[in-house]
Parts: sequence; structure tokens; C-alpha cells
Amino acid sequence: MMTLIRTEWLKMKKYNAFWWILGITALSYPGINYIFYLAYDNIISQPSEASKYAKLALGNPFSFPEVWHTVAYFSSWFVFIPAVVIIMFISNEYTFRTHRQNIIDGWSRKQFVTSKLIDVLLISLIITLLYIVVCLVSGTSNQERLIKNTWSKSYFIGLFALQTFAQLSIAFLIGFIIKKAFLALGVFLFYFIILENLIVGLFRWKNSPVGAFMPLEISDKMIPPPGFMRLLDPETYQKSLDAINLHIGLTVGITLIIWFICYRINEKRDLK
Repeated sequence: MMTLIRTEWLKMKKYNAFWWILGITALSYPGINYIFYLAYDNIISQPSEASKYAKLALGNPFSFPEVWHTVAYFSSWFVFIPAVVIIMFISNEYTFRTHRQNIIDGWSRKQFVTSKLIDVLLISLIITLLYIVVCLVSGTSNQERLIKNTWSKSYFIGLFALQTFAQLSIAFLIGFIIKKAFLALGVFLFYFIILENLIVGLFRWKNSPVGAFMPLEISDKMIPPPGFMRLLDPETYQKSLDAINLHIGLTVGITLIIWFICYRINEKRDLK
């Protein structure tokens, strides 16, 4: 196992695109949260009675403990950026025939897929650490008094990590099946940005719950909108909170199925 980890890390370390996209991710995650913080600050800083009531109603979604939830929600919009790295990693294996060389060097087919699983886990870990840093900086900057329950919503760390890993696994599956980097990227981005949103919106328009069980939507439902959204529709918002455990189970299930499919495909696939 350590040999696989060391080998994959050496590949990452020498891959310039990995560092570029990691840098873009490191800017986009705090960036999107800062934009929403500025919007919030603009609302509550107005010298009017309405802004005072807004602050009382909204609280501060960027202070502890709510920041764990808020940052997880907004940051989850940008998982498509690290997904680019995942797709390029697996596509390069086929482009440069390194997958075949690994087998020739003595790796089993299972070890090859396991090495790619390690890639997805490592990148998910890096993204989660970045999320934690953004939460700590934002929460500390907005903390007006000592809060005893600072970590009470830190369980969103686990939810964010699982969501990231699950959605990057979907990106990996697409890259693994298609093999061609640009084609796989096009398919994933089309599905991530357009197709699934259209399908979910269509089912929502028809008042059907089916849309909530699309592959990406399943893991999205683990992290409902920030707490201040409760004001718009308390009953619906509470239902979304109650459904978190269901969607955790579904996310774990679909992610296991994805990796099972990858292992099975690789066992049958020609090494060309």
C-alpha cells in the first residue's frame, strides 16, 4: 500500500496541471465564500432598521459554529475544479500507456485501480483541509465573543469530505470509461453543470421526488443550504435536515457501486 501511495504522490508532484488546478481551487473556495460574506456584510451594515432586523434574523452565517455549514455549502459548488485533475490523471494513464507499464512492472489489475482510488482520496483530503482552513479563518475573523459550541457543527467536515470524494469518484468513473481527457471533461462538465440540473429541475417542476436521487444530487442533499435559508420555508428546510442521514447512506452506497464497477471493468478490459 505504501508503494502505491508513494508512486501516486510522485506522479502528482511532477504533474504541473495538478499544482495549477490546486492553486485555482485554493483561490476559488475562499473566494466564493468571501463574495457571499461581502453580500451579507452589505446587508447588515446599512444604517437602517431593516438591516438591524436582518442581522437579528440571519445571525452571522460566517461565524462559529454556523460557518462549518455555510462554507461547506458554498464550497461544494466548485468540486468540478478538482474533478478536472481526477479526469486528467486517469486519462493520462491511457494516453501515455503507463497503465500497461504498471502491469508489466508487476502490479495487479486491482492494484492499478487501487492506486487511482488513492489519488481520489488524496485530492479529497487536500480539498477538505482547504475547506477547514477557510472555516477557521472566517469563523475566527467573525467571532465577536467566546462561543462554547464552536465545534458543534464541525460534523460538516465529514459531510463535506464524503461529498467531495463521492463526486470526484463520479468524475473518475467518466474518465475511466471514456479514457480521452477532453471528451471525458466535456461529458462530465455537461452533466455536472447542465444535464443533471435540467433533470432535477424537471422532476421538481412535476412535484416528483425522483430528482433528489440523481447521482450528484444525492450527495448534494447531504449539505442543505445555510441555516438562514430556514426563514424562507421552515417546514421544507427541516425536511432537508431530516433527510441528511438518508442521503449519507445513499452516497456511501452509490460510491461503493462506482468503485465496484471500476474494479470489474478493469478486470475485463484489454490493456491497449
